[in-house]
Amino acid sequence: MKGKKRGWLLGVAIMLLLLSACSKKEKAGAEEIVPEPEEMEEVEMEESGEETEEDGSLRYQAPFTGVLKEEENWTRPVLATINNHPQARPQSGISQADIIYEFMAEGNVTRLLALFQSELPETVGPIRSARDYFIYLSKGMDAFYVAHGYSPDAQKLLANRYVDNVNGMQYDGTLFKRSTDRKAPHNSYITGENIIAAMEKVGASDEIAKVPPFAFHESIEDAKIGDSTSMIVVRFSSNKDFINTFSYDPETETYNRMVNGILTMDKGNGEQVGLSNIIVMEANHRTIDNVGRQSVDIESGGKAMLFQAGSVKELEWKNVDGFLVPVENGVPAKLVPGKTWIHVIPTYPGIANSVTYTP
Repeated sequence: MKGKKRGWLLGVAIMLLLLSACSKKEKAGAEEIVPEPEEMEEVEMEESGEETEEDGSLRYQAPFTGVLKEEENWTRPVLATINNHPQARPQSGISQADIIYEFMAEGNVTRLLALFQSELPETVGPIRSARDYFIYLSKGMDAFYVAHGYSPDAQKLLANRYVDNVNGMQYDGTLFKRSTDRKAPHNSYITGENIIAAMEKVGASDEIAKVPPFAFHESIEDAKIGDSTSMIVVRFSSNKDFINTFSYDPETETYNRMVNGILTMDKGNGEQVGLSNIIVMEANHRTIDNVGRQSVDIESGGKAMLFQAGSVKELEWKNVDGFLVPVENGVPAKLVPGKTWIHVIPTYPGIANSVTYTP
């Protein structure tokens, strides 16, 4: 009996050991098949990334336009002096400029300074000669400066390499080309490719070094503060060839520009110039020679008006680290994302006599 009992107990013990081993095996097997939670975490992360990209927080804001982009662009801004004489119109490349500055040159004739950073046009021009205050503006923004010709003061600055630049006086017929449909000095052009080639030739950096202190609205609705206006007239003189008329289109939420009844178009691509912001800045002007050349104070700041989203505000402007910035309550005034046209007009007769607008 004792032998049988021992045998039975031994059998039970063996069975328990076997059951235990099976149980451990099953547990081990269960642990090996578990990687599902890790896969679920990866899916959640991918979904989260897509949502973030859709709401725009992963996008890049262009420094001069505030427009959201999917890819960063850290190319150096280019500032080109563009001829604004009636015989030079329509100009090429202006619809692609982030900002266009309009300055007095001499004889009540204005010139345009087109700033390109978001994109560089296929062709820019007609290119015209430099003035010292054009060069100071370019230096302040660390832009690569493009011109064809110069005033005596501008020539000294360029000869001393005050700013990285290329000038058609040295590269006429090579980097700069003459069109056959217009007469000099209204026919000098440079391509975007040749601007890049010029940077390489003079050893200039092609990367942005200074980010402008501009501020931008998150939506155009936020910009609709102030007196409403749909038409703006900015006069540099009584000469109708230099009187700008802007009309606001609520459908496109941009302004078009007309001079002497002619809509401003880009000869290069056939597109209409569309603007999100129109800014008028008063600056002290002084005639410095018998030709009528001007000295323009772009350092001291002064009165300004900002037109955006069909409304107008009276502000001030300041030179902030080299950039001409509209200022409201001591901080940069918010702009509507998009392209901007900036008029720099003489303090006399001033904004009150140079700018009119209607609802």
